[in-house]
Amino acid sequence: MKRFLMAALGGTLAGVIATTQVAGPLLAQENDAQTNVYEQLDLFGDIFERIRAQYVEEVDEKELIEAAINGMLTSLDPHSSYLSPDDAADMRVQTRGEFGGLGIEVTQEEGFVKVVSPIDGTPASEAGVEAGDFITHVDGDTLLGLTLDEAVELMRGPVGSETIITVVREGEPEPFDISIIRDTIKLTAVRTRTEGNTVVLRVTTFNDQTYPNLKDGLEKAAADLGGLDNVDGIVLDLRNNPGGLLTQAIRVSDAFLESGEIVSTRGRNPAEGERYNAKEGDLAEGKPIVVLINGGSASASEIVAGALQDHRRAIVVGTKSFGKGSVQTVMPLRSNGAMRLTTARYYTPSGRSIQNLGVSPDIVVEQPRRTPEAEAAEEEARNSRSEADLRGSLSNDSLSEDEIQQIEDERAKAEEAAKLREDDYQLAYAVDLLKGLTALGSQD
Repeated sequence: MKRFLMAALGGTLAGVIATTQVAGPLLAQENDAQTNVYEQLDLFGDIFERIRAQYVEEVDEKELIEAAINGMLTSLDPHSSYLSPDDAADMRVQTRGEFGGLGIEVTQEEGFVKVVSPIDGTPASEAGVEAGDFITHVDGDTLLGLTLDEAVELMRGPVGSETIITVVREGEPEPFDISIIRDTIKLTAVRTRTEGNTVVLRVTTFNDQTYPNLKDGLEKAAADLGGLDNVDGIVLDLRNNPGGLLTQAIRVSDAFLESGEIVSTRGRNPAEGERYNAKEGDLAEGKPIVVLINGGSASASEIVAGALQDHRRAIVVGTKSFGKGSVQTVMPLRSNGAMRLTTARYYTPSGRSIQNLGVSPDIVVEQPRRTPEAEAAEEEARNSRSEADLRGSLSNDSLSEDEIQQIEDERAKAEEAAKLREDDYQLAYAVDLLKGLTALGSQD
């Protein structure tokens, strides 16, 4: 029994000694690390005080601290950053996609605020604001000398409030005032048009309006063409789309997928990874899709392009995308500021990360630069004469008037397609590709 107790005690003592020998250095290292952190914080405090006391000009202490915080975050990666209260408010407006305002797209020209276009159905449009107008004052305050963002901020305000803008218009001898009642303005995230029987969905950003805009635009365009049966296919134009909300990228991808994974995210802790799957239902009902991308397509755009490509639901055309494969989480902070922090990487359904690599198109199509010589040659070809232009040429006696008219209509469509190639070669390629796929499908 004594031997057993001694053996047990010996084991206990040995355990204590072993634990002390192992844990001791670990505790010492942890204490050293904490000491180093506190020393660095003391160093920051010393530098901050010296700047306050000795910098050549008086500094704004709040701005100095915000700059230090932002420097800490931006040192991590290009997408982590600090958002001041004003910047955080602007970001919330962008992601929400709606705000109280007038409904004017504006730019700045030689220091003056110029109206690009009033948005249809908005207070500005109904009040008579016209494209090309110059806005010089808002409620009597001059806009000269302000940045475009500052001028836009003056025009925004609570829904239902009145503002008076002073306008200079070509053809009008004097500036004049326009009274406008602010209303809720919804930004258009998706612009829809048709090219022949192809529906073109131009997605400019991923905010709260993106999926509703896309769904409504597709349904209206299909109805205008007489139903989806008359649609050759869909071009999803994601060129120069910098991204936006992950949730909207998932919804847009899901709009054209019946099932399967859309995207997965993985952070530092593997247990916190997320996987997002498509639900049943395809807005396009299986119609062929071409996705257009280029070097300006990033983040959410790449999630959509990668998901549709991996599921072989779309042909991706254009040039390699930007290659931003990380997820940023916006975390609210005190004083209404926020922190944008990279918290995960995302992966396409096949498990590939596009970080620094981008999405590679299935068909590489560059947007050619037009030279004056090429334009002159095409203009000469268009103006060249044909047999029908020759005096006294024989008529075609093998076709009826209706058949001749049909040929002329088809020629007009072909010329319209050629014009599109001059304006946007990549889009024209996508439209032609869908026409070819439809023609092959109709032979089955």
